[in-house]
Amino acid sequence: MSEAAGIRVALSGAGGQIGAVLRPRLLDAGIVLRSGGGPTALTPLSEAETVTTGDLRDPEAVDRLLEGAEVLVHMAGTSVERPMPEVIENNLVALQAVYEGARRHAVRRVIFASSNHAFGMHSVNDRLDIDAPFRPDGAYGLSKAWGELMGQMYWDRHGIEGVAIRIGSALPRPTEFRHLSTWLGHDDLTQLVLRSIAAPIPGYVAVWGASNNPRSYWDNSAAAAAIGYRPTQSAEDWAEEILGQENPLDPVARTLQGGSFTTIDYTPQDQRPGRAKG
Repeated sequence: MSEAAGIRVALSGAGGQIGAVLRPRLLDAGIVLRSGGGPTALTPLSEAETVTTGDLRDPEAVDRLLEGAEVLVHMAGTSVERPMPEVIENNLVALQAVYEGARRHAVRRVIFASSNHAFGMHSVNDRLDIDAPFRPDGAYGLSKAWGELMGQMYWDRHGIEGVAIRIGSALPRPTEFRHLSTWLGHDDLTQLVLRSIAAPIPGYVAVWGASNNPRSYWDNSAAAAAIGYRPTQSAEDWAEEILGQENPLDPVARTLQGGSFTTIDYTPQDQRPGRAKG
């Protein structure tokens, strides 16, 4: 039985791609789960799961989700690059409402779905440790940098523990060249979340959400030290197949860790202010 067994956990974004993976796995680990599907009506998977609905910008919806919870696994929000007004509503306004709900309900820990895209403008030649500076590759990545800082603030000001998981490419298997560096397998995702729920932590920590990939952009040794995360999956198992395929990224995106997100509405170097015009 998992160390997390018996812990009362709220899962936001339970109807999303990652939430759908986590729900049955958290229940299998013995967690008493309260799953929020946003506007989507969910059907409980077992007697150990309660489901709620509602927009997390609404304090009443937050209260329904967090009632009786010890830990919140916050996976809700916009998860791709979108116009700034949408990102602000779903990833800033809703997140602040969730943290205020955590204060009201004395939730002791919030596990925040951060993203590698908060660091996406770093070169693929860089290997980042956990203290690397934010270099977001768009509005989505910018919101995740803001969310990490919110988690730190709520620990410093209110004593709510926090784990920010900088999720890479959470997929059943890697399918393209970039994934050799960024893949997070579902088994490792589950281990990472369970360790984030149960491990003793010194207040607030951040970890890279990646499997044991030899080509990784990130040094995740701090995750082993902080929460005991030791990934068992590796994108390298698919390397021969993937390296035989064409890299789908454009030439600029191939040079930056955020991949295709980095060149959405991107200004080429020769068109930037102060550049000589031919």
